[in-house]
Amino acid sequence: MNILGNISIETFLAEYWQKKPLLIRNAFPNFECPIEPDDLAGLALEEDAESRLIFENGKNGPWELLHGPFTEETFAQLPEEKWTLLVQAVDQWVPELADLLDYFKFIPSWRLDDIMASFAPKGGSVGPHFDQYDVFLLQAHGQRHWQVGPKYKETDELVSGTDLKILKKMQVADEWTLSPGDMLYIPPQFAHNGVALDDCMTLSIGFRAPSEADIISHLADEICTNLTEDLRYSDADISNAEQSPAFIDEDSIERIQAILAQRILNKENIKQWFSQYMTESKYPDLHEPLEEALEWDEVAPFFAQASAVIQNETTRWAYYQNNQEVNLVINGQAIEYERSQTSEELVVLLSNQRKTKIEQLDKYLQDEPCQQLLLELINLNHLYFDE
Repeated sequence: MNILGNISIETFLAEYWQKKPLLIRNAFPNFECPIEPDDLAGLALEEDAESRLIFENGKNGPWELLHGPFTEETFAQLPEEKWTLLVQAVDQWVPELADLLDYFKFIPSWRLDDIMASFAPKGGSVGPHFDQYDVFLLQAHGQRHWQVGPKYKETDELVSGTDLKILKKMQVADEWTLSPGDMLYIPPQFAHNGVALDDCMTLSIGFRAPSEADIISHLADEICTNLTEDLRYSDADISNAEQSPAFIDEDSIERIQAILAQRILNKENIKQWFSQYMTESKYPDLHEPLEEALEWDEVAPFFAQASAVIQNETTRWAYYQNNQEVNLVINGQAIEYERSQTSEELVVLLSNQRKTKIEQLDKYLQDEPCQQLLLELINLNHLYFDE
């Protein structure tokens, strides 16, 4: 199914991705949301779920923000209109929602962040704003009216007296009403404002986009952990500085550039760091390994009974090549395994799809390195068998 309507993936990536918004009518025909509003409210009661309530007219001023977890009493006292409940990472709680991510595989999976669900009664909104990342807004229940504006930046004037970044003024370039199954793509920094026309729920499929400041600081921190005090600036080829001892010459700058090139700009170092950084879990407490590690003879029978193995919804996978070896990283951690042609093939197979059918694994189940890799992934709870 092409969720981009009449537009091909190639056209979308060339003309819309990170360039301009796109309305897609009936992106998901006959869409039935796997989660109901009451279920979302139930998640907002959980300690481990990240949830927020936004009131356009709060008790303490306009655009009041409250953080969960909430209580049943909180929901019992909500006004009839103009509030919004948001819950992050619902895909980690509801596997059926995680299945939606398979439709967005035309974007690297390590770029995906999570699926946020928002519920609002009539008039509910989070205000005119812009995000620093790409987002697909899928209408799940009811109707929401969207206004979309041009690009904005952090220095544009915001509403004061609130923790939210609400634009004080927003130009409207386009506006549409979305019904269940309709979807709106918004690139980074484009202003948008969605207002519920009735009880409605929207699913936001967001993508990670680290800032350049984060990239540089995190990469430098990671590299510095492996450097010792013995590694220092040196200038054994120094020239006589007697005529201008305070002058920093070009040779000195080139020595610094050489250090940066060797340490910071080393491509293999960057691959290792980037794979770990982009797969780090925002909610590590949601994932735990099996309480008791299993042996292969305990696990093997399940491959005859199940139809697929599934990536745990709490995991983020990526792999990269380093010195021609395939390296697997899950939730920011490198997975060690015995490398062979078959085990590396297995890594690629398991990483590129959330569900791997058992028949796709037949050629690997009798291979010892592959058995040990599968066993490790199951014991770490990165993979589980379907029902």
